[in-house]
Amino acid sequence: MQDWTAKPDFTHHAHTASVSAVAASERFVVTGSKDETIQLYDMKKRTEHGALLHHEGTISCLEFYGTSHLLSGGEDGLLCVWSTKKWECMTTIKAHKGHVTSLSVHPSGKLALSVGTDKTLRTWNLINGRSAFIKNIKQNAHIVRWSPDGDRYVVVVNDKIDIYKLETASVTGTIANPKRISSVKFLNNSFLAVAGDDETVRFCDVEKAKWVCESKAHETRVKAVDSLMVDDYCVLLTASNDGYIKMWKIHLKEELEPPVLLGEVNTTARLTCLAVWRPVQPISDGPSEAATSEELAQELTKKKRVREITEKVIVEDESKPKKKKKKNGGKKTVKQ
Repeated sequence: MQDWTAKPDFTHHAHTASVSAVAASERFVVTGSKDETIQLYDMKKRTEHGALLHHEGTISCLEFYGTSHLLSGGEDGLLCVWSTKKWECMTTIKAHKGHVTSLSVHPSGKLALSVGTDKTLRTWNLINGRSAFIKNIKQNAHIVRWSPDGDRYVVVVNDKIDIYKLETASVTGTIANPKRISSVKFLNNSFLAVAGDDETVRFCDVEKAKWVCESKAHETRVKAVDSLMVDDYCVLLTASNDGYIKMWKIHLKEELEPPVLLGEVNTTARLTCLAVWRPVQPISDGPSEAATSEELAQELTKKKRVREITEKVIVEDESKPKKKKKKNGGKKTVKQ
């Protein structure tokens, strides 16, 4: 039975080319594009908040660490760490000889993984901005993701998922998808949702490295997946090239059963990416901006008590390009 509805709450057309990446924090949503810009949106005020103009080439990946930092990667091979306080670029790392195709921040905030077109998987120490480990994976991976507890990570190459254990930095299992993989999302530490170039979403047990169930989600290929926890169940969000976003209910129990459709919406757009925006309100005062590596290390280990308020889904549409605006020559333009 469908009991969820969705309607647009904030729409803005800021890019001059298709949107390639989207990420959301407590207050901000950011989008990256083939127009070489990162656009900022203040969801508290429901307004555009400015643009970050540091990369050259397509912005390929964006990820927040909590509310304090944003990481970006692009075709220029750079991995950038931004402070969300003043939207300044704190660190610029020449991460790969080719494009950065994907990045993922460890739950501790101390490490990040990146993959690129130079056929390497790289581990970064975010405290000092230096490379901690380089692994030659002999193929160009296009997705890397940490598990929620940070004990495992997955690397996706075309239709193959390699499951790594952090302790040994070695592959503990490999699983193949029938089609090239477009998106993955850890639902918890055990289950990974996988979407590819077909209409089916499949679920993998990462501990056993095997498929446990699957479900036909759309009429055309599934482009992106994300999820959120609501009460005692997981809500899976799927977006397809056909313009539909669907919301699914799935119970994360040992014997996983196929998800049940909660609702859907036809955006009439060609969807390229999707993220869930979950505004949360701190109960205690937030940490101040870290100025040194020691302060940054202390901040990244702090625990925050938070209270959830609501959930929203952020999607991006590449179907309506507009005239390109001239850059101002700077590295950022942020509305105060």
